[in-house]
Amino acid sequence: MRLLVDFLCRFGWGMAAALAVTPATLVPAGFFRVNLLVVLGLASVAAFLAQREVPNPAWLLAASAAVTAWIGSIAWFAERTRGGMMACRMTALALAIATVLVQPHPGWAAAGQALVSGLVVGLTVHAMLLGHWYLNAPGMSVDALRRMIDWAMAAWGVQLVLAIAAMVASPAGVPMGGSTATSLLALRWLAGLAGLPVLLVMSRKTLDIPNTQSATGILYVACLAAILGELTAQLLAAA
Repeated sequence: MRLLVDFLCRFGWGMAAALAVTPATLVPAGFFRVNLLVVLGLASVAAFLAQREVPNPAWLLAASAAVTAWIGSIAWFAERTRGGMMACRMTALALAIATVLVQPHPGWAAAGQALVSGLVVGLTVHAMLLGHWYLNAPGMSVDALRRMIDWAMAAWGVQLVLAIAAMVASPAGVPMGGSTATSLLALRWLAGLAGLPVLLVMSRKTLDIPNTQSATGILYVACLAAILGELTAQLLAAA
């Protein structure tokens, strides 16, 4: 159950951080409001589960993030851009600290990997939701979606460097024995570290046509790859 708390905190942190870097001049306020409610749901479930599973005040941070996300959604409903962006940043900060606190293995390395992992999932899902929003606002600039895909690619690049560095620094910790461990390791690399960038580049190239619907369809698959990759990475880290 603690792995689920960890994933929810990572996911919520990544989504909130993605909202914080989304240009409000290019994206309607309704998008921020709806996605802050998504973060509200992630933070609420994380707070409820962390209260029982994590022996530290991480659940208070997750709960405060949920409240802040709710306040931010109201600000965006009233089209208060400054207050809405401030709520996005505060929500991201609270969930980032909660992510660090729920890690089963303390240390800067584990904390950094968890935060980058959350960015990979959050930015990828955020890009997919933004692409879907073009159905509601067809006149929205395509540059907003391009930026989000670029941010997701940057997060993946950092994660790839961290994954390679971890394997080089501790080759004995790489699980090579057993069919289950080998399958998880293969899924982690094929889906999260090899397949995800291919899908992101494909969606980015599709926007050059431009065709936002096709790009969004590719991003749906990218979300699946990102989530599978990060969940298997958590299982491998726990093992």
